[in-house]
Amino acid sequence: MSEKILIIDTSTEACSAALSINGQVTSLFEIAPRIHTKLILPMIDQVLKQKNVTVNQLTAIAWGRGPGSFTGVRIGSGIMQGLALGSDKPVLPISTLAAMAQQAIEQANAEYVMAAIDARMGEVYWGLYQNVEGLATLVDNEQVISPERLLQQSFNQVQYMAVGTAWQAYPELLTIANISANEQILYPNAKYMSVLAHHLFGEGGAIDVEEAKPVYLRDTVTWKKLPGRE
Repeated sequence: MSEKILIIDTSTEACSAALSINGQVTSLFEIAPRIHTKLILPMIDQVLKQKNVTVNQLTAIAWGRGPGSFTGVRIGSGIMQGLALGSDKPVLPISTLAAMAQQAIEQANAEYVMAAIDARMGEVYWGLYQNVEGLATLVDNEQVISPERLLQQSFNQVQYMAVGTAWQAYPELLTIANISANEQILYPNAKYMSVLAHHLFGEGGAIDVEEAKPVYLRDTVTWKKLPGRE
């Protein structure tokens, strides 16, 4: 049975959708701040129609679960929730930081990747990833951290590739280790969530939509389920 996974992401200024059929990906990506609600449903419709696939024929629905902008993460989570409930499909939560690390691995064969998104309010969303047999694998934990605290940390003497918007917002961070900035990878892209989604599905990581929660990393933000599903 072929795996058909729809993937969506609206967590940052970029908006993207992809359909992965056994790892063969059809995708759309656009940097379009503040109009994700207008773009994402037509994007989903387009990638599905290109392969003559309906939502009911999907194996699972993956989504960029964060971190990212609060509004963007909520939009993506809401769309995922509606599609999954309407079709009774399991869902796959994919880290937006891991998605950028995965792109660096696939495009540049990076061994170690520091993924960081400008979180505003003087902080960044940050995660360190290692290339393990072609898969972006988290080292330690994702976190929200001030640039000052991140500058105080020490890292192994290896070459790191830096991806995400935080390195432009806080260029001083480029001094924390042996870092080469990849300015072509600033935002997560659903296309590069495909490998992560298929791996998660293969590992039994698909969950029921009622268990699905966005990841904000800031504890002060809460997520509300649809009425009657708290």
